[in-house]
Amino acid sequence: MTMFSRTCGWHNKGATMTDEQEIRELVSTWQTASKLGDTTTVLSLMTEDVVFLTPGRPPMIGRTAFEAATNAAASSTGTRPQIDGTTDIKEITVFGNSAYLWSHIRVAVTPPTGGNPLIRSGHTITVFRRESGKWMICRDANMLTLEKEPGQ
Repeated sequence: MTMFSRTCGWHNKGATMTDEQEIRELVSTWQTASKLGDTTTVLSLMTEDVVFLTPGRPPMIGRTAFEAATNAAASSTGTRPQIDGTTDIKEITVFGNSAYLWSHIRVAVTPPTGGNPLIRSGHTITVFRRESGKWMICRDANMLTLEKEPGQ
């Protein structure tokens, strides 16, 4: 089905293969930086006015809010939870200096103190904006639900 092909065929008006490759690289960089706890790199991948939408929570608006939430997740010892995830990109559509990505992600978050991970999975829609020639995340809506309770 052309509409949901991996390269999106006719949907990518004005896109180059480089645009899609750059967005895929951004996703890969996000995953690697998250796994390493590299908040500085993660923050560099989003616009100042980024908005994150998640089920049951108010919107997280702005890079500063994301950084605050990330820092709050650190334990009193300064250790962050271990994050590991996978992304299955279903579609990337580029139109000018904007793009969106539909994916299915699975994320395991292990508490800083160790123990069993909390596993969530689901679909996401991510919107990108090209700023100064660089693709950046400007909106993200995820529908991740709990897949596995710790200890299950």
